[in-house]
Amino acid sequence: MQLENIYKFRNVGLFAVVALVWGASFPAINIGLESLPPVLFAAFRYDIAALVLFGYVAYTGTAWRPTTYDDWLLIAVGGVLLIGAHFALLFTGQQYVTGGVASIVLSLTPVMMPVFALALLPNQRLGLTGVLGLALGLLGVGIIAQPSPEALAGGQLYGVGLLVLSATSFALGAVLTVRIRTTLPMLSLQAWMMGVGALSLHLTSALHPAESFGAAEWTVAGVGAVLFLAVFASAIGYLAYFDLQEQVGPIETSLVSYATPVVATASGWALLGEPVTDATVLGFAVIAFGFWLCKWSTFTWKVTGLAGRIRHRRASRSPDLVVVGTSVYYRD
Repeated sequence: MQLENIYKFRNVGLFAVVALVWGASFPAINIGLESLPPVLFAAFRYDIAALVLFGYVAYTGTAWRPTTYDDWLLIAVGGVLLIGAHFALLFTGQQYVTGGVASIVLSLTPVMMPVFALALLPNQRLGLTGVLGLALGLLGVGIIAQPSPEALAGGQLYGVGLLVLSATSFALGAVLTVRIRTTLPMLSLQAWMMGVGALSLHLTSALHPAESFGAAEWTVAGVGAVLFLAVFASAIGYLAYFDLQEQVGPIETSLVSYATPVVATASGWALLGEPVTDATVLGFAVIAFGFWLCKWSTFTWKVTGLAGRIRHRRASRSPDLVVVGTSVYYRD
């Protein structure tokens, strides 16, 4: 019983670590954006994060070399969509909104996954609750964006639009990777994806006229933001996330996506004086309820007893099934 309690406290600690470092990453992005071009800033983050993770892979002796076409395909899709496009749009969009707003709009990601799963994966259906959940998620984003002449003039509407595209890129990439088998451990995959993502971000930055090394001002705050995001939010955050997922499963772990905006909003208010509006709070509540509706059947199975636990256990172990976030998908 004592050992079981130790594991429970450890899992709670891991959950708190992930929520804290991922939530604090949003005000850190706002701090770095004061002196660094957005896409180049994101590229620097993943340059360092990839080096840290490859170093950890070497230290642990984990298999690291891609050996199959599917290994490279998964790395390419993950690097370009899950990191490259996702963070280019996130960092650019966050120039126009607070960190709290950015984190809440990104919580739309798991609500959008069933739409891509319906189009790209076999045996998928989007029921009435899923449709309602998606509609509520979009409504929540609209509440936050507050489409009006004032929001348009201030750039908030444009920023929220970029953040929705960022969430879309991640949702699409997550669903596309479901159908790709790999021989590499998750740790090595993450390291490779971060390396490819960093390269993708550098290429995007090089193509943008406003993005250049000369435009970067290396202030103490900017360097600190890059290091925090690379080491804590990326390397340590992902290691803790996947460790937690292995211990408690993807359903419980996915709830960190809804603790992160709370931390982001609170830390942005405390550190940067960012306002917390009624529209922000209401929009987050609507998106969170939409997420619950999208995953209603999953949560019902999970909390009502043994049937849910058996379903998740089989999905986690079967070679024909895969779990992404809180969704269970069939492979071809």
